[in-house]
Amino acid sequence: MRCYFNIKDRMNFGFFSNTFLWLLLIILPKITFSQSIDFTIQDVKFESHGDTLVGSILKPKKTFAAVVIVHGSDPVKREMKFAKLLAKEGITVLTYDKRGVGESGGVYVGPSVGTNNIDSTNLTLLSHDASTAINTLRINLEDKKIPIGLIGFSQAGWIIPLTAEKNKGVKFMVIFSGPVITTLEQLRFQFYTNGNENFWDTHNELDAREHIKNAPDKYQFVETNPQKQLSKLTIPGLWIFGGKDIQVPVVLSMENLEKLKASGKRYEYSLFPLLGHNTAFSESPEPVKTAIQWISHLEKE
Repeated sequence: MRCYFNIKDRMNFGFFSNTFLWLLLIILPKITFSQSIDFTIQDVKFESHGDTLVGSILKPKKTFAAVVIVHGSDPVKREMKFAKLLAKEGITVLTYDKRGVGESGGVYVGPSVGTNNIDSTNLTLLSHDASTAINTLRINLEDKKIPIGLIGFSQAGWIIPLTAEKNKGVKFMVIFSGPVITTLEQLRFQFYTNGNENFWDTHNELDAREHIKNAPDKYQFVETNPQKQLSKLTIPGLWIFGGKDIQVPVVLSMENLEKLKASGKRYEYSLFPLLGHNTAFSESPEPVKTAIQWISHLEKE
């Protein structure tokens, strides 16, 4: 069956199609603008140990601080959702694809749990990446007086102190669920909990301490102890923990922070008893709010 249009039909069709196109031209810019009304997004590339890493800088209209996001152990790309939360509150953010992931060059060292991922060689390499990111962010800041810090998750608890030790441009650090114990101690605990979300219903702190202290190591490698760097740093730091964490022994980590605080270090921590390991990405907005509020109280240096 054939369908025919007369001239009048064609004129009407052309009128409505043109009208539709004009509406699209009017509406689409507004949609795009509304998505970035609070900040701009600029893609950047930087070199680290012979590899090109790719990321994005989110710049709010008014900035009171700037941060580089440091990844956890998983092979993750840019943390754009988290970065946007910070940017909307006035924090300039550089987030990048982890080496060997997304558009970034290099090799991702995995698995996320195991000897090679938290071997001192890999952690040192990742700290170099974060340090180069700090330098890249500084270059892209118009106001050089804005304090630049590091913010990260889990494995970042080892990477951030290493980065801050080598790069004096780091003025503060915020660590979500990061261990303040050695890499070997963390693995002993994680293998003991074995991913059991109900672990703390059937075990107590004494059980965990005994295992962390005496359990044989499944892997042998040079361990990293963040307390070594933390004892030397003079910058302020905030740790955010979840009381039901089954990857990091929280009470032991807080005790180690208390020892560092007693020596005069400007370290603070906040505990959310009902949360687990993913404090930055939980349903509760309070951990991230706590971090933003803490950063906002830092003075320009």
